[in-house]
Amino acid sequence: MGAIPTQRETVFPGIGAPSPATPHAPPVARATLAGGPHAPGAARALVRAAFTEWGDLPERLVEDVTLVVSELVTNAVVHAGTDVDLLCRLENDPGHGHAVVVEVDDHHPSRAPRDHPPGTPPYETPHETPEYGRGLRLVAALADAWGVTYRRAAKTVWARLLPRAPEPYDADGTYDTTDETYGASPVAPLDPLLEALAPEPQPSCRGGDWLNRGALSFLAEASDLLAGQLDEDLVAALTSQLLVPRLADWCGVWLEDEVSGHGGGWGEWAGGPGPRLARVWHGDEGRIEELRRALEKEPPRPAEPPRSGPEPFPWPGAALGPCGAALAYRLIAGGRPLGTLVIGRSGPGAFADEVTGLVEDLGRRVALAIGAARQYARQATISAVLQRGLLPGAVAEIPGVRSALVHEPRERGGPSGDFYDLFPAGDGRWCFAIGDVQGKGPEAAVVIGLARPWLRLLAREGYGVPDVLDRLNQLLLDDATEAADAAARAFVGPTGPGEGPQTRFLSLLYGELAPFEGGVRCTLASAGHPLPLLLGPDGSVATAARPQTLLGVIEDVTYTSDVLELRHGDSLLCVTDGVTERRSGIRQFDDGDGLAVALAGCMGLDAELIAERIHRLVHEFGERPPEDDLALLVLQAE
Repeated sequence: MGAIPTQRETVFPGIGAPSPATPHAPPVARATLAGGPHAPGAARALVRAAFTEWGDLPERLVEDVTLVVSELVTNAVVHAGTDVDLLCRLENDPGHGHAVVVEVDDHHPSRAPRDHPPGTPPYETPHETPEYGRGLRLVAALADAWGVTYRRAAKTVWARLLPRAPEPYDADGTYDTTDETYGASPVAPLDPLLEALAPEPQPSCRGGDWLNRGALSFLAEASDLLAGQLDEDLVAALTSQLLVPRLADWCGVWLEDEVSGHGGGWGEWAGGPGPRLARVWHGDEGRIEELRRALEKEPPRPAEPPRSGPEPFPWPGAALGPCGAALAYRLIAGGRPLGTLVIGRSGPGAFADEVTGLVEDLGRRVALAIGAARQYARQATISAVLQRGLLPGAVAEIPGVRSALVHEPRERGGPSGDFYDLFPAGDGRWCFAIGDVQGKGPEAAVVIGLARPWLRLLAREGYGVPDVLDRLNQLLLDDATEAADAAARAFVGPTGPGEGPQTRFLSLLYGELAPFEGGVRCTLASAGHPLPLLLGPDGSVATAARPQTLLGVIEDVTYTSDVLELRHGDSLLCVTDGVTERRSGIRQFDDGDGLAVALAGCMGLDAELIAERIHRLVHEFGERPPEDDLALLVLQAE
């Protein structure tokens, strides 16, 4: 076992500052998580990161703590909906070496403590199906000690976990059914997840032992599987495979659109398209289509107000025969109904309490995953719309000049901080620009959304290159800063005390092209931007402008321009710092004039091939994908 520090406090980046460490203080990790669908997955990742920092802990203890944290954070998100405070502390234990204490706080508890008869534990009996799931039951099963503390504005659930002895596995990974401790029933665990997807007998036939072992692993693996999905239809498909045939013979998943599903009963769909039957699954694949037709004729009619507990559902006898039981579960996340999950089982008798409660717990995780997928889809749509609006719809063709462009946002489909433009300015002039805004996301998008139209307007009004930069600099110091701060507040929230507006820097290479007989006159200026490189027909490379101050930094600054002529075979390469600062370990792509060397190797290539080769070399420079947006523009005199 590796060394574990005795004086350390881990605070996750961007969350807050640590409290002063005291001598011999145990290692502590704490975080505040937004009360949304990403919270459980973030909590698991943060706890695992803390364990990695602390050293070599027993693997089973790490798994138990991760599972408890996931359950408690999920319950806090589902039932309180507020931010969740998570604390994980490592302690020394004389008998076991180490113990881990977990505390999960929510800020507005949704229910008061439940009264329990004297002498009974404060959690549900094995056959009870509580409205708030099995989180405390899981804690009781895994923890050495645990408790719930209610305060005026917060509720804290804490647990202390010790290392557990490994359970008796056979060589093939199944439980040793000959061990008297676990009985002789043919029980197989649900870890790994593939076991959960394999056909097995109903858990009601295997006793409560399954719930205490397989069910907990099933929920943990299901949480990990669903948390990483960004498509709601894929979430529905995975849900059906998790349930059938292990917990049910068949299932159906309806998804409600966000408008009609909000706070809504079934009556709201009377005039609309209604919910969409996203997935139908049956253990007998030959019956799926028949079952789908039957379910589409009889969609669920959820009770009001929405609740996640099981409700009776009409048995589709026309498709499956007259004998069977079916239950419907409303999928709710953040108080918003997102859909309905229906499960069914052929034969007489109802579902066992163990199954109904387990499906309800799974349904909560499914709802969180659907909510996360929809949030991602909304953000992706916004990003795509922003990206289309920030870049030109078409690139101008310039007489006597061939051009090639590469634009690659770091996040595929997301708004980029890099931008470009190439447009006619009238009077036989064409203008080009390639720039990089400080920051990413909506703040950068707002600045680009102001800068690019102003460039076109000023150029078409006849302003020369230096005058365009002078006026754009003043714009950034005024309107762009105010607009970008408004965007930051809208997306991130209000700034804290002492956090005033921040200057939005813009590095820009801007130029004007005027074709003449035998070449193209190029007037350009670089404002804090990587300098352009000129490649001659003989393979020589030279810088083509002088460095000047970033835009949006200094108010009283006057910009100047440089003039050069592009003759036949000359190529001008313009790039953003995503190219020059591409990293491989401690080295950058442009170290030792690396970009100039790469461009010299492009002698004799046309503009498209030069752009393609530089782009490829940038990607090949490091093993990991680029960590910044990149853009490059090649202008070549014909």
